[in-house]
Amino acid sequence: MSDPADGLRLADSPVAQVPPPARHASRSAAVALIATFVLVVVAAGLTFVGLPYVVLSPGPATNVLGDVDGTPVLSVSGARTYPTSGALDFTTVAFDGGPGRTVTVYDLLEAWLRDDVDTAPESDYFPDDATADEVEAENAEMMTESQVVAAATALRALGRTVTTHVAVASVPAGGPASGTVQEGDVLVSVDGVEASDTASVRAAVQAREPGDEVTLVVRRDGDERTLTVRTGSAEDGTTVIGVLLRTDYDLPVDVTLNTGQVGGPSAGLMFSLAIYDALTPGALTGGQRIAGTGTIDDDGTVGPISGIRQKMVGARAAGARWFLAPADDCADAVGHVPDGMTLLRVTDFDDARVAVEGIAADTTDDLPRCG
Repeated sequence: MSDPADGLRLADSPVAQVPPPARHASRSAAVALIATFVLVVVAAGLTFVGLPYVVLSPGPATNVLGDVDGTPVLSVSGARTYPTSGALDFTTVAFDGGPGRTVTVYDLLEAWLRDDVDTAPESDYFPDDATADEVEAENAEMMTESQVVAAATALRALGRTVTTHVAVASVPAGGPASGTVQEGDVLVSVDGVEASDTASVRAAVQAREPGDEVTLVVRRDGDERTLTVRTGSAEDGTTVIGVLLRTDYDLPVDVTLNTGQVGGPSAGLMFSLAIYDALTPGALTGGQRIAGTGTIDDDGTVGPISGIRQKMVGARAAGARWFLAPADDCADAVGHVPDGMTLLRVTDFDDARVAVEGIAADTTDDLPRCG
């Protein structure tokens, strides 16, 4: 017969003796829980930590010949306009990063996984000390200037006279002209040389040595004044008077472009084509949907832009089968053209107009292409 104490010990043993593996499992679970917590904290932190990069992704395309929220994008008064059809799309890039915009590690990871998104160091696009307000103001100013130059380009192509003036955009404090020349002064001549454009002004100044005096005739508040400025030297050694210049235009018609919050100069080419279309009989596009990009200079030259890969994707999503690209951007675009789209190379306004007319007439075999 067994001892009652033995029965008690046998019954209690599973409870009284805790096996060592259970203690190890508990310790492992605690470590895993702490590691998970740390990962969650780090992941949450990465969501808010800004990195010095920008992310460029496809933005919307807008038909300059159409409406936005019931308001025409393009309005022209002071000249006869004609009905048209088709679309001339200016294209955009959705831009993240830079002053006032945060790019996180997750944004970069997503960008690296997508073929239609590019990344670049923030310093490629913005000065170190730029603020969000300054960037917005500069983009708005460039958009306004591009619209005026586009109108001048289209009017000149139609044989209209467009008068220009070289004006002082700003006078940096501490420069040679500070206290003598004022913002808004219109330059008439420099050392007797007519200020016909900004290039002629620079040439007249740089004909002098740093430290020489130059004579400026300016128009201020309707009166002409003669000013004397002692020149200085730029970092590269060229002679300067310490002013930033702009070109003002006396347009014979009033042109208004409703672009919403879009800024920058890269829609200049498409603006000029749309204005030209509005002022000429018939549809320049022949009813086709044509997109494009590029700045427009005073002489009609089409300049390069950023984000052409993203702009082509946005244009194709809007239904465009033809894309006008600045010649200097062709190298970036080749190999990334969306299916169903043809990329045409343009160097100036006349190239672009001929390309659009060729598309309208279905005579595109001889049009220059990228690549």
